[in-house]
Amino acid sequence: MIIFGFAEIITGFTHNFFSLHTTQGAVSTYIGVTIGGLYAAAGFAVLTMKRPAAMLAIVLLLMVVAGRIYMVMTGLYPVNTPRQAVAMILVVKI
Repeated sequence: MIIFGFAEIITGFTHNFFSLHTTQGAVSTYIGVTIGGLYAAAGFAVLTMKRPAAMLAIVLLLMVVAGRIYMVMTGLYPVNTPRQAVAMILVVKI
Protein backbone atom coordinates (compact mmCIF):
# COMPACT_ATOMS: atom_id res chain seq x y z
CA MET A 1 0.00 0.00 0.00
CA ILE A 2 2.84 2.36 0.74
CA ILE A 3 4.45 1.86 -2.67
CA PHE A 4 1.16 2.20 -4.53
CA GLY A 5 0.27 5.23 -2.41
CA PHE A 6 3.45 6.96 -3.54
CA ALA A 7 2.74 5.84 -7.12
CA GLU A 8 -0.68 7.48 -6.80
CA ILE A 9 0.94 10.67 -5.56
CA ILE A 10 3.28 10.73 -8.56
CA THR A 11 0.34 10.00 -10.85
CA GLY A 12 -1.51 12.92 -9.28
CA PHE A 13 1.22 15.23 -10.52
CA THR A 14 1.94 13.60 -13.89
CA HIS A 15 -1.66 12.53 -14.72
CA ASN A 16 -0.26 9.42 -16.39
CA PHE A 17 0.31 5.91 -15.03
CA PHE A 18 1.22 3.15 -17.50
CA SER A 19 -0.72 5.02 -20.22
CA LEU A 20 -3.81 5.43 -18.01
CA HIS A 21 -4.72 9.08 -17.64
CA THR A 22 -6.41 11.43 -15.23
CA THR A 23 -7.76 14.82 -16.20
CA GLN A 24 -5.18 17.61 -16.32
CA GLY A 25 -5.98 20.31 -13.78
CA ALA A 26 -5.48 21.56 -10.27
CA VAL A 27 -8.53 19.82 -8.78
CA SER A 28 -7.50 16.47 -10.22
CA THR A 29 -3.96 16.99 -8.93
CA TYR A 30 -5.05 17.86 -5.39
CA ILE A 31 -7.55 15.04 -5.10
CA GLY A 32 -5.22 12.47 -6.71
CA VAL A 33 -2.33 13.40 -4.42
CA THR A 34 -4.63 13.31 -1.38
CA ILE A 35 -5.89 9.86 -2.33
CA GLY A 36 -2.30 8.66 -2.73
CA GLY A 37 -1.37 10.13 0.65
CA LEU A 38 -4.31 8.41 2.34
CA TYR A 39 -3.37 5.12 0.69
CA ALA A 40 0.26 5.40 1.83
CA ALA A 41 -0.84 6.44 5.33
CA ALA A 42 -3.03 3.33 5.53
CA GLY A 43 0.00 1.24 4.62
CA PHE A 44 2.10 2.86 7.34
CA ALA A 45 -0.72 2.34 9.86
CA VAL A 46 -0.85 -1.37 9.07
CA LEU A 47 2.90 -1.65 9.68
CA THR A 48 2.40 -0.85 13.37
CA MET A 49 0.55 -4.17 13.84
CA LYS A 50 -1.80 -2.57 16.38
CA ARG A 51 -5.55 -3.01 16.32
CA PRO A 52 -6.42 0.74 16.54
CA ALA A 53 -4.02 1.45 13.67
CA ALA A 54 -5.63 -1.29 11.60
CA MET A 55 -9.04 0.25 12.22
CA LEU A 56 -7.62 3.63 11.16
CA ALA A 57 -6.25 1.99 8.02
CA ILE A 58 -9.70 0.65 7.18
CA VAL A 59 -11.20 4.13 7.57
CA LEU A 60 -8.45 5.60 5.37
CA LEU A 61 -9.05 2.95 2.72
CA LEU A 62 -12.77 3.69 2.74
CA MET A 63 -11.88 7.34 2.15
CA VAL A 64 -9.63 6.27 -0.74
CA VAL A 65 -12.46 4.29 -2.35
CA ALA A 66 -14.89 7.19 -1.86
CA GLY A 67 -12.37 9.57 -3.40
CA ARG A 68 -11.84 7.36 -6.43
CA ILE A 69 -15.58 6.98 -6.94
CA TYR A 70 -15.95 10.77 -6.65
CA MET A 71 -13.24 11.28 -9.27
CA VAL A 72 -14.96 8.88 -11.67
CA MET A 73 -18.36 10.47 -11.10
CA THR A 74 -17.02 14.00 -11.68
CA GLY A 75 -15.05 13.00 -14.78
CA LEU A 76 -11.60 13.49 -13.25
CA TYR A 77 -10.89 9.82 -14.01
CA PRO A 78 -12.09 9.62 -17.61
CA VAL A 79 -13.66 6.34 -18.61
CA ASN A 80 -13.96 7.13 -22.32
CA THR A 81 -12.09 4.03 -23.49
CA PRO A 82 -12.61 0.40 -22.50
CA ARG A 83 -9.06 0.24 -21.11
CA GLN A 84 -9.66 3.27 -18.87
CA ALA A 85 -13.01 1.91 -17.69
CA VAL A 86 -11.60 -1.52 -16.79
CA ALA A 87 -8.64 0.09 -15.01
CA MET A 88 -10.91 2.31 -12.91
CA ILE A 89 -13.12 -0.64 -11.97
CA LEU A 90 -10.08 -2.67 -10.92
CA VAL A 91 -8.54 0.25 -8.99
CA VAL A 92 -11.70 0.87 -7.00
CA LYS A 93 -12.02 -2.83 -6.14
CA ILE A 94 -8.40 -3.06 -4.95
